[in-house]
Amino acid sequence: MVDARRRCRYRRNLSEMNSAIDRLDDRLDEAWEIVRDIPALDRIFYTASEAADFSVLWHTLGVVQAIVEDDPKIALALSASLGVESALINGPVKSLFKRSRPVHEGERPHKLRQPKTSSFPSGHASAAMVAAAMLSRRGGGPLWYLLAGIVALSRVHVRIHHGSDVAGGLIAGVALGAAARRLANSWF
Repeated sequence: MVDARRRCRYRRNLSEMNSAIDRLDDRLDEAWEIVRDIPALDRIFYTASEAADFSVLWHTLGVVQAIVEDDPKIALALSASLGVESALINGPVKSLFKRSRPVHEGERPHKLRQPKTSSFPSGHASAAMVAAAMLSRRGGGPLWYLLAGIVALSRVHVRIHHGSDVAGGLIAGVALGAAARRLANSWF
């Protein structure tokens, strides 16, 4: 009897928390409308979002950095880190939440792949933070994190993620990026 009450209270609290998060996401989305449909910003955010599909942007930058630094371990460490991040976030983590993506009616100003996985957390945001942590090992930290922020925010701009999805992805990415950076610094 006590366990049933606890489960009921837990479900009610979880439902209330989800409702509060949904309201916050709605407010953020409404506030973001002011910068949507500005052609220059649309181009930046849609390009960033598409370039970061499957972490292609980050793998490419890792290869470029490895060539410039004449150190292939840079690209290997980054790619390995992104592989672990993707396996964790797009596998067990997203399957735990199974959150639906934002509903968008109407045409988008640019074509964009529509993912079929859970919306929470944003894989683009988590991968961006892992990549920024790894790429900044050789300097340029603020620029890498700025680019990561643009990619993360692009997911709200293009209406593929809720703001809380991006926040969750950023938090997961910071944690995974810190761990990956520690491991890479000790191994390489």
